[in-house]
Amino acid sequence: MNNSYKKFIPHILVVLAFIVIAVAYFNPVLRGKVIYQSDIVHYIGMAQEQIDFRKKTHEEPFWTDAAFGGMPTYQLGAQYPNDYIDQFDDLLRFLPRPADYLFLYFIGLYLLLLVLKVDYKLAFLGALAFGFSTYLIVILGVGHNSKAHAIAYMPWVLAGILLIFRNVRVWGFFLLTIGMALQLNANHFQMTYYLLILVIILGIAFLIDAFKRKKLPEFFTSVGIMIIAVVLSLATNATNLLATQEYMDFSTRGDTGLTLEGEQKESGGLDYEYITSYSYGILESFNLFIPRFMGGSNAEKLDANSEVYQAIQKLGASPLQAKDFVKSAPTYWGNQPYVAAPAYIGATVLFLFVLALFLVRGRFKWWIVGGSLLALVLSWGDNWEFLTRFFINYVPFYDKFRAVTSIQVIIELCVPVFAIVGLCKLFGSQRTKDEKLHALKWSVIITGGIALFFLLFKSILFDFSGENDVRIIQQLGPDFMRALQEDRKAIFTSDTLRSLILLLLIAGIIWYYLKGKVSKNMAIGGFAILILFDLVGVDRRYVNNDDFVSSRQMETPFQPNSADLQILKDKGHFRVLDLSVDPFNSSRASFFHNSIGGYHGAKPGRIQELYSHYILQGNNEVLNMLNTKYLILENQGQIFAQMNSEANGNAWFVDSVKIASSVNEAFLSLGKINTKTTAVVNEKFSDHLKKTKFQTDSTARINLVSYEPNELKYEYSVSDEQLAVFSEIYYPHGWNAYVDGKKQPHFRADYVLRAMVLPAGTHELIFKFEPEVVKTGSTIVLISCILIGLLFLAALFITFRKKEIPDKKN
Repeated sequence: MNNSYKKFIPHILVVLAFIVIAVAYFNPVLRGKVIYQSDIVHYIGMAQEQIDFRKKTHEEPFWTDAAFGGMPTYQLGAQYPNDYIDQFDDLLRFLPRPADYLFLYFIGLYLLLLVLKVDYKLAFLGALAFGFSTYLIVILGVGHNSKAHAIAYMPWVLAGILLIFRNVRVWGFFLLTIGMALQLNANHFQMTYYLLILVIILGIAFLIDAFKRKKLPEFFTSVGIMIIAVVLSLATNATNLLATQEYMDFSTRGDTGLTLEGEQKESGGLDYEYITSYSYGILESFNLFIPRFMGGSNAEKLDANSEVYQAIQKLGASPLQAKDFVKSAPTYWGNQPYVAAPAYIGATVLFLFVLALFLVRGRFKWWIVGGSLLALVLSWGDNWEFLTRFFINYVPFYDKFRAVTSIQVIIELCVPVFAIVGLCKLFGSQRTKDEKLHALKWSVIITGGIALFFLLFKSILFDFSGENDVRIIQQLGPDFMRALQEDRKAIFTSDTLRSLILLLLIAGIIWYYLKGKVSKNMAIGGFAILILFDLVGVDRRYVNNDDFVSSRQMETPFQPNSADLQILKDKGHFRVLDLSVDPFNSSRASFFHNSIGGYHGAKPGRIQELYSHYILQGNNEVLNMLNTKYLILENQGQIFAQMNSEANGNAWFVDSVKIASSVNEAFLSLGKINTKTTAVVNEKFSDHLKKTKFQTDSTARINLVSYEPNELKYEYSVSDEQLAVFSEIYYPHGWNAYVDGKKQPHFRADYVLRAMVLPAGTHELIFKFEPEVVKTGSTIVLISCILIGLLFLAALFITFRKKEIPDKKN
């Protein structure tokens, strides 16, 4: 076999190993099962209407009426024309979900480490350490697929950047272009934003180094190449990016202009309290090293030997009830509202990270350490208020994202990378044996000292109670609370001892290697066993085979109740408000009906304001104008549907208009008018009105004759010009109105609805959703993909041409 091909054999074997490991961890996929992901359940509920429409017509609607009264589907899995990057991504994710994402984790970090010139065996080890980081597994368990997707492609982007900085510019350019295109295609811009922060820190480290070495022209040439690559990657995602930006201004991420007390935002983005509602405790950061440092999760599994098991029985529970209770015990005692699992990186991996701090030098070290530290302190959120408020107020777009703890993905990426680079130095000849022994000694002292300190002084340092325990005491009493504290202490002790033992074992392997008693390969094998035992052991506590269900259960995650069955008999077009659940945090109603509520991280901003100010307060007038014909209610465990006979219907004529001079006035007027007879119109739309009074026409009629998500057909007949209001959400970017085929203007009324002045006579009116952003974006995508393809072919030609020239000379 040609030697040029032999060098690929180890990498092929590694890829095959990644496939086997990913499928082995999620082995129920081999039996046709799928993981039950709560967020995906909500996504299915939200997207069901567009999925059904796509199957029926083989077209994409780009709009759904099933959630929040109506919204674009841009953030609900819309499929765009010419999306070749998405098709390439599908080829890479050939494994059953979620094994496909775990495979992407592995491949991405393996690629990055190879670019860093790491031996393939150590790169394989680093990929496992990254892929099995507990947070990355847990987000797969709960269904944060787009987040996992975006994280998986972060290493591709970094690998491309590092190649360009190393003057491997042609292939670095293509790797950066494709990697960034795939990362953007994952459609989780919060993760992209955090990646940008890490890249900026990398750039600063390399800029300082270039300045010291007097290579600034070379540095800026590399940056210029990167900018071109990023622009191309943005162009390949133009449709999604442009559509998302357009919708963001309409969503809670944008600014509606409402400035009422309790509604006003500190900036154009999200509220400070909402952004920092999930703030990592400073002390809680130790669970990166000790998994259940603060109790693990809000639903931790205990056994019959636990104090909680005994305490719950003393409160009157049967042994069976007590057993069920301890399957999800509230052992977490940190300050976050809810934690599904600790963000454990691994005692073994963190030990190697500390070791690397002593062995690795230069710009790479300061980039990794700087990025990790910044991510850690930003994840503290409200617990480090000064820095958090600074970023919210002065760093562009930082206020667009909630859950500041998510920035710890930077740590989960940087720590295993740096740990493996440290091992390269350990096995290399750049450091003397004494330097390596010195690094080992201090790594044991630091990490082992921390673990030992917590073991010895835990009872003095902590009382194992948290701010969220007040509710537990109120419900179950102080005796139960004392039992819970004892179990928390036992968990803390067990996991601290576990971390101490693991770091001593991995330190022992290194010591034996340095003493020449084990070979490099044996040491790497030992590291692999310990790291897998460490991380997989914790991962399986939170994501395991019990989380898998039949594929049919995920395809139809909601079953109709008696209220749903009653409503489904009504074949009209109307909306439903499901008050048997939290309507703005559930997509159950959206699965069956056109719902006022829904589940999404970026809800339509004005609908959210109506819900908070009016609907929650029981204002029926707002429900009426939204054509809410049915309410789903619960009474003593019984679910039933209640018809709202006052609903305004799909469209109606009003006889007067109230011109509002401000957003506040338009909003507050809704609580004072009869929406069946009066419409509130903001003065910026007053040009559409020649008058504010309309003669009542007793013979006037307007009916919805057909409905599809992206097209509504009405027939109307009026003897004189009339103002019609429609119970459809006004969205200025794409909805067009046609009277007898001729485009006519429409405008916003009643804060969220569509309205238009209709000419006299009998006519057909059609509303069509025809988003220009999709047409424009798709054209840009097609051109950019063609350009990348041509550049790639040119690069291949030049590369092979260079290889052929020396052969001809010989």
